[in-house]
Amino acid sequence: MNYPPHRALLQQGEESRHVLLITSGVVKVVASAESGYDMLLAIRIEGDLVGEMAAFEERPRSGTVVACSDVTARIIQVRALETFLSRHPDAMRAVLHMLCARLRGANRRRIDFQAYDSLTRLARVLAELCQSYAQPVPGSDGKRCDLGVTLTQKELASLAGLKLNTAEKSLAMLTAQGLVERSYRNITICDVPKLLEFAKVVADNPY
Repeated sequence: MNYPPHRALLQQGEESRHVLLITSGVVKVVASAESGYDMLLAIRIEGDLVGEMAAFEERPRSGTVVACSDVTARIIQVRALETFLSRHPDAMRAVLHMLCARLRGANRRRIDFQAYDSLTRLARVLAELCQSYAQPVPGSDGKRCDLGVTLTQKELASLAGLKLNTAEKSLAMLTAQGLVERSYRNITICDVPKLLEFAKVVADNPY
């Protein structure tokens, strides 16, 4: 299936029972609260599965998956996926590894909310995005990178668990320190090693 930018691939509250394998492009996962507040939960890229929680649990979908760019995805019905995984242990281990990595990331984010101030939390989100999705700027020896994901400041704020005005101030401070540069919906990391140091990013804590 082909999806243009801003098209919803999966909708929160739906009771469909399939998963999507992203074969090209970038999507974001957004959840809406009863109050109307929208929160960006995650970014997913080529090779990622989305929609697996609702499919495996047989519950309504907990978030909406939206294309950030032109996206292609393969639709896989959950029964077919379960049959495939039961016959291919290596694939089962890969899916379990993916789910564990997502749980580890969620745990890390929860710890960040309590352990770091707003500036450091935003820097850690940018560092995480940088490590996962960034594209090196040619001629920079990997020191300078474009995030490679189009995000609004509101979406960055939701990833870091910050109010919008707090995120804007923190992003301005990171810009003033020469760690990032901003343009319309794009962020360039000016010095990846310095950002990682500022964000206190070290080897993963197993929690």
